[in-house]
Amino acid sequence: MRKHIQKKRILELYLNEIYLGQGTYGVASASLEYFNKSVKELNYNEAALLAALPKAPSKYNPYKSKLLAKTRRNLVLKNLMENGYISNKQFKEFEKKDVILKKRKISLIKEARSYTEEIRRIVKTDYGFKKLYSEGLSITSPLNGKYQIAALGALRYGIESYDKRRGWRGPITNTKKNNDWKEKLNSLEIDKTLNWEIAEVINIEQFISEIKLISSDKNHKIFFKNLKWTKKKNFKELFNLGDIIFVKKIDNNWVLKQLPLVNGSIVVMNPYNGKVKALVGGYSFVSSEFNRATQAKRQPGSAFKPVVYSAALENGYLPNSVVLDAPFVSKQGEGLKNWKPENYGKKFYGPSTLRKGIEKSRNLMTVRIAQTVGFDKISKISKDLGIYNNVPELLSVSLGSNETTLLNLTNAYCIFINGGKKVKPILINRIQDRRGNTIFNSEERNCKNCDKVNLQENIMPEILNDGEQVLSQETAYQITSMLEGVITRGTGKKLKKLNLPIAGKTGTTNDNFDAWFIGSTSNLTIGVYVGYDNPKSLGKYETGAKVALPIFQKFIETAIFREDIKNFKVPETINFFPINYDTGKMTGFDNSKSIIEAFKEENFSDITLKNLNLRKKRDKFDVFTRFY
Repeated sequence: MRKHIQKKRILELYLNEIYLGQGTYGVASASLEYFNKSVKELNYNEAALLAALPKAPSKYNPYKSKLLAKTRRNLVLKNLMENGYISNKQFKEFEKKDVILKKRKISLIKEARSYTEEIRRIVKTDYGFKKLYSEGLSITSPLNGKYQIAALGALRYGIESYDKRRGWRGPITNTKKNNDWKEKLNSLEIDKTLNWEIAEVINIEQFISEIKLISSDKNHKIFFKNLKWTKKKNFKELFNLGDIIFVKKIDNNWVLKQLPLVNGSIVVMNPYNGKVKALVGGYSFVSSEFNRATQAKRQPGSAFKPVVYSAALENGYLPNSVVLDAPFVSKQGEGLKNWKPENYGKKFYGPSTLRKGIEKSRNLMTVRIAQTVGFDKISKISKDLGIYNNVPELLSVSLGSNETTLLNLTNAYCIFINGGKKVKPILINRIQDRRGNTIFNSEERNCKNCDKVNLQENIMPEILNDGEQVLSQETAYQITSMLEGVITRGTGKKLKKLNLPIAGKTGTTNDNFDAWFIGSTSNLTIGVYVGYDNPKSLGKYETGAKVALPIFQKFIETAIFREDIKNFKVPETINFFPINYDTGKMTGFDNSKSIIEAFKEENFSDITLKNLNLRKKRDKFDVFTRFY
C-alpha cells in the first residue's frame, strides 16, 4: 500500500531537519538562534534570511559574513516579488534594510560549572564524543539555580571559616623581592564568581595600609579590623611593602583573602525522586575541576552509623534497646595487632539505649551492634542504599572505614526520609536529539489515571512512588526520628537554635582526616564533605560538627524559607510512648528524663498497650515529636 504525502508536507519535514548553521537544525531552532523569535513571529526579511541559508549555511552565516548573507537574502526577496508574494514597492523597502540579528539569550549559571561538567561526563560516557558534540542534543536537568548559588556560597563560607582558623600563610608574591612576580600573576587563574581582586601593598601603617589594584591601578585603604584570624597584631607584622595579596570589597570595605588549601563539596537532593537540585564539587572550579561530590572516595566515618542502626532495627532491635558502651577488643589475625576502637574523647558510658548511641555517635556501641546483627545484613543494606558495591568483611566498616562518595551517601539518607523507597541520584531529567525524539528519560514512576482525567467525576492523575522498598517505612522513620534527636541533644545540637524539624548526622574519621554532615528537611537532603585532597588531619577538634555542619546551616539559612519546612511524615503503623532517655524504660510524661519514642506497631501486643493505657491516636502524639 502506497502512502502519498503532499509536497508542502515534504517541504515542512525537510525544513524541520536541515542544518542551518550555528549548530541549529530546522527553521524553528534557527529562528531562535538568529532572531530569538519563534517562526510565526518572523517578518519577511528574517524569513527570507532563513530561506537563504540551506544552500550554504556556513558561507551565508550572517554572524560571520553579513554582506554575503544580505545579498543572498535579497535574492530570496526578489523571488518572492517575482512570484507575486510581495509587491515591487515592498521589495525595494526590504532590500535596503540591514540584517538585524538578535542572538538567543541563554542564561548560564556560572556557579553551576561543577554540575554541568558532571552532566558532560555522564553524556560522553553513555553516548560517546560524537553524539555529545555534533548531534545537537537537548539536555534538561533538575538543577535549581537558587539552591546552586546558595550551595556554592555556603561551601565557600565554611571552607574559608576553617582556613582562617589555620591563620595567614603569606602573600602571593612580592614585587620587591621576586623579579618574576609578573609571570606568577599571569599564571594565576581566579574564579570570577569569587569577585576577588589582586592588589599590591604600597604603604603600611599599624592599623591602616594602602593597596593598589593591579587591574585598575587605583589606590584604596584597608583597615586592620576583623583580621584576628591572621594571628598577627597589626599590619606591620602582617605585610611587607610590595606584597601581592588577594582582596575583596565587602560592604564598601576592602578585606584580605587567601586561597584555602582544604576543599570540599555539597549536594542538595530531593529525597523522594533522587533529583539533584544543586551540586558543588569544590571551592573553585577554575582552580580544580575535580569533583569532590562524585569523584572523591573518602571514608564516611560516623556518617555511616545510621546504616548499622537501620540494620539493627530491621532485625529485632528497638530504639530503646540497651547496648553496652565499654572497651571492645577484636583479634585481626595471627601476627596482627588487636583492633581496639575508641569513642571520641576516649570515654566509656556503660549501658545506653540505641537512640543515645546514634545521637552521641558512640563507636563502641556501634561495633557491638554490628557484631550482633551480622556483617551480611549490614552489607546488604549498605548495597541496597547505594553506598557501596562491595563491602569488605571487617568490623571497622561499621565505623565508616570503607570509602564512598558524598553523592552516594547523601542518596542513602534520602531513603531514610522518603519512607524506605530506593532512589538513585538524577542529574539529567531528559535528553532529546535534534529531531525532538527522547533518547533518555529519568522518570520511571507510573502515573495513575493520567489517561482517564475527568474533573466532573473527580478522577485526577496521581504519580505513584512504586520504587523498591529497601527499608520498611517504620525503620526509615525510626532512623529519621533518631537523626532528629542528633540535632536536639546530640552531636548536631548547634542546629537546634534554628528551631526547625531537621534530621542529620555528623561524621568524622580517624585523626579528623574527613568531616561530614548529612542533614534533611522534610523535602530536601543536603550532604556536606570537607577534607584535604591529599589526605591529612584537619586538626585537633576539627570534627564534622565544627567543619561541615556550619556549611549545612548556612545553606538552610540562605536558601530555604521557614514555611517550606514541615514535620517529617509519620507512618500509620508507628506508635509513640514516653521513655526514660537514660534507661530506655517506659515512664510518664512528667519525668524530667522522658522523651517521646517511636515504636513499630508490631513490637507491642494489644494487651500491653491496654494495660499501659498509653495508646493514643497518632495525630495526638505528632506534637511531641518536636520535643523528645
